[in-house]
Amino acid sequence: MLTFLKAQTASVTATVVDFLVTVLAVELFGAWYVVATVLGTALGGVTHFALGREWVFHAEDASLLAQASRYFIIWLGSLLLNAAGVFVITHYSGVSYLISKVIVSIFVGVGYNYLMQKKFVFKKDTTYS
Repeated sequence: MLTFLKAQTASVTATVVDFLVTVLAVELFGAWYVVATVLGTALGGVTHFALGREWVFHAEDASLLAQASRYFIIWLGSLLLNAAGVFVITHYSGVSYLISKVIVSIFVGVGYNYLMQKKFVFKKDTTYS
């Protein structure tokens, strides 16, 4: 349970980075909300990987390259789910991109990211146990 709570804290931190970058890109720099979503997701992903590796899953002993490669695969899926979800909800419902981003982030974060990181990215290597 502690790992799950730490993972959610890391997710919230990464989400703050994600949303901050997204909003700044749209509101200050006039970026299209889908491009801003991709940029925010990228920087949030870097934040989340660092926190997940060192604080949540204590997986510093495993190969950084192997973890980063697995994380990148999962992150790409997350990026596609987030960008597509924000586009579909915003475009077809007419709600604000921020509301769409909140809805999609919750579903992707809990239903995809946590499970894939725990079971695939930062899995414990039992080869030598």
